[in-house]
Formats: sequence, structure tokens, C-alpha cells
Amino acid sequence: MEDLMGLLKVRVVRGINLACRDTTSSDPYVVLRMGKQKLKTSVKWKDVNPVWQEDLTLSISNPLSPVKLEVYDKDRFSRDDSMGHAEFDVAPFVEAVKMDLAGLPNGLVVRTLHPCRQNCLADESNITWKDGHVIQDMILRLKNVETGEIELQLQWVSIPGVEFK
Repeated sequence: MEDLMGLLKVRVVRGINLACRDTTSSDPYVVLRMGKQKLKTSVKWKDVNPVWQEDLTLSISNPLSPVKLEVYDKDRFSRDDSMGHAEFDVAPFVEAVKMDLAGLPNGLVVRTLHPCRQNCLADESNITWKDGHVIQDMILRLKNVETGEIELQLQWVSIPGVEFK
């Protein structure tokens, strides 16, 4: 891992209006993938508006690789059902991390990303300098599903002794 730049803490905040895959509800969980890394949240039973507030941490070596997010409905006796997918680009976030923001006002918006055909953003997403950290809040609209969004928060975690390039 000589190319390791740092760690990206992805807080899976909540799901919004997720699709029903069981009779009246779903048992959703989220899977994050980046390169060969794969991380999962816990399952939230019988909830189409789940609150996870779970942190999943990805090692960042190549900021040009997108983070892929998939939502599934947990089934006990059959294959888990897809509840949609999305992806997001970490390059704008990593570019903000590279900036020297120390000493700038708390809450400063470094960059605003807008929803477009090239991303899954449901609304504007601000990259912010807050309490000595670069933070990005985002809501992703799920694809290939009738309804659903996932709210995330990104935060960069520097590794002592690792030079950020």
C-alpha cells in the first residue's frame, strides 16, 4: 500500500423512502465498494426509512476510482433483493483535502457540487471546512429502482507518517 493517500470515513446516515421488497416493507443494508474493498452496514429490519449512522472506512490510493454503493433487502431464505445502486466521485473531495485550509473560518464552503447526468446527487452537495476537517454531506438518488435515496457524510482521515500527494 505504498500509494496510500489516507482514509475516507463514509458515514452512512440514513435511507429515504426506500423501495418495498417484502410485502409492506424492506430489510435494507448498504454495501460500499471501491476497487477491491467491500464494506457493509448492519441490516435495519422492516424499515424503508432506516437510520444507520454507521461509519465505514475506505483506504484511498486512487482518488479517480468511484465509490459504488448498493442497497439490498436482506432475505432469510432466498437471495437478497436489489434496492438500487449509486456511485460517487471522490476526486473533488480529495482536491479539497489537498488545499491548505488551516486558519480559514469554520464552516467555510470550499466547493459546491451540483446534481447532473454525470452523478447520482439528489441535491447540491457542499464540501466544507468544519472543526479542522474537510466534510462533505451528500444525498444520492438510487438508480434502477422505483424510489429511494441514501444520505452520506464523507470525512478525510490523515494517516500519521503518510505524505499526502
